[in-house]
Amino acid sequence: MKRGFSLLLLLICSILANAQPNSSNGVRLSKSTINDVVAAMNLEEKANLVVGTGLRFEGSGPVIGEADGKVAGAAGNTMNFNRFGIPGTVLADGPAGVRIDPTRKNDTKTYYATAWPVGTLLASSWDTTLVRNVGVAFGNEIKEYGVDVILAPGMNILRDPLNGRNFEYYSEDPLVTGWIGTAMVKGIQSNGVGSSVKHFAANNQETKRNSIDAVVSERALREIYLKGFELVVKNAQPWTIMSSYNKINGIFTSENKDLLTSILRDEWGFKGIVMTDWYGGRDAVAQMIVGNDLIEPGGKSKSQNIIDGVKNGTLDEKLLDRNVTRILEFILKTPSYSKYNYTDKPDLKAHAQVARNAAAESMVLLKNNGNALPLKMGTKVALFGVGSYQTVIGGTGSGQVNVAYSVNIAEGLNDAGLVIQPELLKQYANYIKEDKLAHPKKGSLTLGTPRMIPEYFPSNETIESAVNSCDVAVFTLSRNSGEGADRKVTDDFNLTENEQLIIKAIAQSFHQKGKKLIIILNIGGVIETVSWHDQADAVLLAWQPGIEAGNSVADVLSGLVNPSGKIAVTFPVKYTDGFSSKNFPGLPVENPTQVKYEEGVYVGYRYFSSFGVKPVYPFGFGLSYTQFAYSNLKLSSDKFNKKITATVVVKNTGKVPGKEVVQLYLSAPVKSIDKPKLELKGFAKTGLLKPGESQTLTFNIDVRSLASFNTEVSSWVADAGNYTVKIGASVDDIKLTKSFTLENDLEVERVHKALVPQIKIDELTKK
Repeated sequence: MKRGFSLLLLLICSILANAQPNSSNGVRLSKSTINDVVAAMNLEEKANLVVGTGLRFEGSGPVIGEADGKVAGAAGNTMNFNRFGIPGTVLADGPAGVRIDPTRKNDTKTYYATAWPVGTLLASSWDTTLVRNVGVAFGNEIKEYGVDVILAPGMNILRDPLNGRNFEYYSEDPLVTGWIGTAMVKGIQSNGVGSSVKHFAANNQETKRNSIDAVVSERALREIYLKGFELVVKNAQPWTIMSSYNKINGIFTSENKDLLTSILRDEWGFKGIVMTDWYGGRDAVAQMIVGNDLIEPGGKSKSQNIIDGVKNGTLDEKLLDRNVTRILEFILKTPSYSKYNYTDKPDLKAHAQVARNAAAESMVLLKNNGNALPLKMGTKVALFGVGSYQTVIGGTGSGQVNVAYSVNIAEGLNDAGLVIQPELLKQYANYIKEDKLAHPKKGSLTLGTPRMIPEYFPSNETIESAVNSCDVAVFTLSRNSGEGADRKVTDDFNLTENEQLIIKAIAQSFHQKGKKLIIILNIGGVIETVSWHDQADAVLLAWQPGIEAGNSVADVLSGLVNPSGKIAVTFPVKYTDGFSSKNFPGLPVENPTQVKYEEGVYVGYRYFSSFGVKPVYPFGFGLSYTQFAYSNLKLSSDKFNKKITATVVVKNTGKVPGKEVVQLYLSAPVKSIDKPKLELKGFAKTGLLKPGESQTLTFNIDVRSLASFNTEVSSWVADAGNYTVKIGASVDDIKLTKSFTLENDLEVERVHKALVPQIKIDELTKK
């Protein structure tokens, strides 16, 4: 009898033990405090909450995103805990649109998303209202597809033209990056979904991205590589920040307390969670300690690492509880927690129109000799270039989007009432079809630099026929790149020999008959232009325009939209003109382990302007179909006291309505710290001004605008002396100047001594 009772008791205990995970003793996230929920969780549950559930593999590749099987193709998730009423949440790529699978098992519906204009194109608008509107539409799509957080925007600096992911990012300047990023985050998060700003920080190359050590001075980090993130954190409070793959000064960013706690939380006041990039870092315990709250995509091994860390004393459970608390605070904000009844039916038609308008408003007219543009309706166009018929709408990797359709340039021009020569259309269509049959696409996700269809060289007879039957030639030059690999100088940054020969042949033939050549740049990153741009009568920089690419290009070429974009990155004469070319992507050359940022703060135009290196197209440059006059620059005072206001009048002196981007640069006295010749401190875009119409723009210059980072005292310092306000249409086209004085040196902000390089950097200076 006793033996039977003992067996019964053991059976009951076993049942109770197995039932325990489904019982919370009444503690629920919906009605208990977060502290109570954390206290009720066991160690295994805590460890599972701070990591994703890993990747599941089927067939030949990963099946990504399985928060309760909710959104196929999403990038990752957090785990659900039913006994506490904690739902799983869904994280999806990416910076150019919601990247999810378009088809699902046992489901006849499709789930396509909008491919938005890439980040570099949106930044070329210099229009925060426009970018916020894109973010609002983007956020609606995120929410209606059941996603809680979009892994965007990308906010790394365009340090070097060869970075394969430059298309995802905004600018070489941190101010443009910060304010455009702020607008995007505010737009997305207005829908009640989250944004994960990435890749924090100094992730400025794809070569050896998982292990490269970026050796950067404290000043360059503070002024260039962290500044954009600082602006977006302080002004938009993104729900999450994604730590990057690389090391900074010897320490992986996801394991770096200086970066993730001292700077991000203590100095900037970040309130959200930090997550790793997928498989970022090496040490899960170290990541937990420094405040990297969520490890993605996670998996059982990461959870076990954390459990073992608590048990062996290398991880204080109080620190784990801190991270669990942050994750729960995040979950409480999500649509998954509120059980939002998402429709899977965002208004893709309306969003396509938003994308079309945003791309057209952001494109940059780089050249327009003899009013080659705009083209009149009915113009007969000889349309050359594979990119005219196979237009690149966006880059690869996490920036890739599954779309229901895309509009190529040929389709866009045809719909706009421009007449494309049918023989060329036929020849290109056959050429592209044959190439695709010979090189079938493998898989839906492309990493690295994709294979581009080699440029087609029409025969001399075809070109001659086009000259005789058409009014103008248009040639599209395309490039593509993406996550996983950097670009090359040969046949990528530089044109291929075939491309140069084709442009030359077309230009000569059309110019001999007094007809013009227009070149469209359908590219994701800066390319060389000096060898061929003299042969073009007009050059339109379209970047990668998203789903409505061809219609956006046609809107500009036809004059329906007057181009008002300006480049937010410098176009050098040759690749080696940029100082970063001397150390990109690092040493040793064959297998880089370390890259020294020896240019310091002299990134982009700061270098070109300060050292007298002439670019082809300077930072901030862009033309219009009209002209603008600048006048009446006024400062609120000639002596600085807390802030100064600058006003300037901009007038449309041309014949058609247009918008103008106005840039405010500041030249500071060089006293205790070496400084660039000038730096961007503000920008604004006018409304659509009619011919003869004027608008007064106002800029506020605060004390932080005057300050540089002094490494010796770990402070932002403004030197006493004379400061010159420079109002310009580009960094090399300064229209008006006025000066003010700061009477005494000012310590603007003292910060932590952080991210100190462990080896010497021979930084560039003007001295």
